[in-house]
Amino acid sequence: MPGELDLGALLSNMKPDLHGDIFVFCTIPHDEPLPTATCLLTFREHEGTTLVMRREDAERAGLRYDFASRLITLTVHSALDAVGFLAAVTSALAEAGISVNAVSAFHHDHLFVPVDRVDEAMAVLQELSAE
Repeated sequence: MPGELDLGALLSNMKPDLHGDIFVFCTIPHDEPLPTATCLLTFREHEGTTLVMRREDAERAGLRYDFASRLITLTVHSALDAVGFLAAVTSALAEAGISVNAVSAFHHDHLFVPVDRVDEAMAVLQELSAE
């Protein structure tokens, strides 16, 4: 089934789903092996490999981390070439002064927001979806 392209449909059907765990961002050098802990996301950058993982897994692995966040999945199946969806979502969060790290995967878009702002972020997203 192809992903949704229509911005109005994406916004009205995004149904944000809040995950229970706290996630953190870590970085390791390219030549260092990945930790045995399960990473939700890995991304190779010029400066090193970024790992996004549960905070307790990072602590157990002895990794330094930054940006304790909660994960919100926008459950609408967005097309990878949809235009304006993340711009609308991140703009609404920016207007509320909430930082966000967005990740697009094959089926959904995912937002990492600060732990202490997650309730506000969910309210902003629900309001945006209702417009």
